[in-house]
Amino acid sequence: MRRYVLSRLGQVILTLLVYITLVYFLLQAMPGDITQMYLANPKIPQAARQELRRQLGLDQGIVMQYLAYLRNFFRGELGVSFSHYPRPVWDILMERLPRTFVLFLTANVLSFYVGYLMGRIIAWRRGKVVDYAATVVGITFWTAFYPLLALVLIWVFAYTLKLLPLNQFIEPKVWQGAPWSANTVFGYMVFGGGALAVCLFLVAYALLGGLRRTRRNVAVAWLSGGALIGLAALAAWRAGLLVYIWDIASHMVLPVCTLTLISFAGTMLLMRDSMLETVQEDYVMAARAKGLPDHIVRDRYAARTAMLPTVTSLVLSLASSMSGGLVTETMFSWPGLGQILFHSALSNDYPLATGALAFTGVFLLVAHFVADILYAVLDPRITHTGHPAAEG
Repeated sequence: MRRYVLSRLGQVILTLLVYITLVYFLLQAMPGDITQMYLANPKIPQAARQELRRQLGLDQGIVMQYLAYLRNFFRGELGVSFSHYPRPVWDILMERLPRTFVLFLTANVLSFYVGYLMGRIIAWRRGKVVDYAATVVGITFWTAFYPLLALVLIWVFAYTLKLLPLNQFIEPKVWQGAPWSANTVFGYMVFGGGALAVCLFLVAYALLGGLRRTRRNVAVAWLSGGALIGLAALAAWRAGLLVYIWDIASHMVLPVCTLTLISFAGTMLLMRDSMLETVQEDYVMAARAKGLPDHIVRDRYAARTAMLPTVTSLVLSLASSMSGGLVTETMFSWPGLGQILFHSALSNDYPLATGALAFTGVFLLVAHFVADILYAVLDPRITHTGHPAAEG
């Protein structure tokens, strides 16, 4: 196993080097010269221009600039943004990345959960009305034009019914005189939400997974979960954070719903196809022959194995959404990584665009690495050499 992990790790590092090299030289080959916008400004004295050129590393050749960038990249120094000068690229990415990550993590987890449940049910009831209905609804959303669906939801829930905010990250009038910045409250919200999610998972696992599922255990699990959420809300209200948390959360509802409606069908259809193959396996047939209840055969024998491809799909979609959020963040004016990548490319801000793309590549490669390890650990048919195990 260690040899397999080291081999995959070496491939990831090599691929990352190739990816960063391609991104760097492709962005350098873009038309236009941002340096002239700053360095050719007649209001800047000649000495200051030379110093600025030296600080930006523009007084060296392209190869030396690339080698310097590569060295600084692995030291965590991504340079200084041209369009946000003198802010470091790292600071800008660290400000935008959590917003994109939380938005798409929420949407991906919701779409995975809904798709997994629906796929499991319609595969078990193949050919029934619920199978046809769920498939038609899922494919309708999956093939919908994403910007049009976003505009329809904005028009219905924000403009007509006025139940949710139109766009943006916060409502400025709510934050007038606020004792905290939006980033601080968002940080509290992320860490608090993560801790609450872990607690809810542990409670649900203890009462529903580790013990026999009875009506009493289900009721205790729901009551415990409700009590934890109530305590968290009470603590936020006493600290004066609740109104600001609600403001940020309400701005997330429409983009999360749009992403979930578009994405859940992919997981549902993948889970359905995977489970239809799994139910033909001998161990599932044997479980049925033993007379076990249908829901136990479905959930503990068929669905558990069939969910492997969907878990891989979730891991990869989380990584790809780091840059794939451009349309979502533009439609809802969400100040995340996709939006900053778009604006930096338009303004020829090479350091910022290269840093954003490099971050995306790192996430994708790490996701592929995690997916490979998950496959090797969870699927006994795959050997540590990466090839299917020999039968017999």
